[in-house]
Amino acid sequence: MRPKILYIGSRGSKLALAQTGQVAKQIEAANPGWKTEIRVIKTQGDLVQDKPLNEFGGKGVFVQEIEQALLSGQIDLAVHSLKDMPSEQPEGLEMAITPQREDPRDVLICFGDLPARRLADLPEGGVVATGSLRRICQLNRLRPDLQTAPIRGNVETRLRKAEEAGWQGVVLAAAGLQRLGLGGLIAERGLLLEPEDMLPAPAQGILGLETRVGDVQTLPLLQPLHNEASHRQALAERAFLRHMEGGCHAPMGAFCRLLGEEFEIEGFFQTEKNFYRQTLRGRLGQEAAFGQRLAEMIKELIASEG
Repeated sequence: MRPKILYIGSRGSKLALAQTGQVAKQIEAANPGWKTEIRVIKTQGDLVQDKPLNEFGGKGVFVQEIEQALLSGQIDLAVHSLKDMPSEQPEGLEMAITPQREDPRDVLICFGDLPARRLADLPEGGVVATGSLRRICQLNRLRPDLQTAPIRGNVETRLRKAEEAGWQGVVLAAAGLQRLGLGGLIAERGLLLEPEDMLPAPAQGILGLETRVGDVQTLPLLQPLHNEASHRQALAERAFLRHMEGGCHAPMGAFCRLLGEEFEIEGFFQTEKNFYRQTLRGRLGQEAAFGQRLAEMIKELIASEG
């Protein structure tokens, strides 16, 4: 009997294909008799490389074409980095499955003869490459003397550009490096930035498996990949994102820690005038509600200070 085929949509970047390939292998391992086929879909975000994301559309530029392919039936499943997803989804689609989270932290990959082991080791006035407003505003608080340089492109392109420019380092998501098999670079030249210093993007390191609502053939095939702890973290962090009404235009971050039967959600938001960072603790099962409440707390502070 010929195997049945599940069609998976992915962006064409090396990282997107690496993480989609990992998901495909897990699906096949959990479902004998099924094979997967990856279909590469170009998105607006892939085609426009000469502008910062906040200048031409924000997070949706990486997913719109893939979601259209899913709605039309060209693919059965889309694999996304949840941190790159808008906080709302199109009608008819759902983020059905959340696999286990990879490392949520940011990492500063350092160049030069003496890689930094602390931010304090970077030379005064040094240049760090990042195009993320979230990373820029937190770096400015940690080391106001540092300069930041905008950078776009895939992970390996950013590493190459930053080193060739003679900058001191580039800030990347640790999860992306690990999924590309570049974890050794973190050990050799990386400074992992703990959430206490650098809150990650909401759902950083978490993949989302997006399907059509009510797809009774696809959903059972994906269920073995689901990780409840990662799902709870995503609920809290994306609820914060949604109710802050944030996207690539807004410097903000959030991280949820699971603590036995409780959890803690911490988030920040920066306006033109002030930096706001707050924390809430709740019991498991309240993740989305407390993510929303945390956003409301910060918005109330912003409103009270004018």
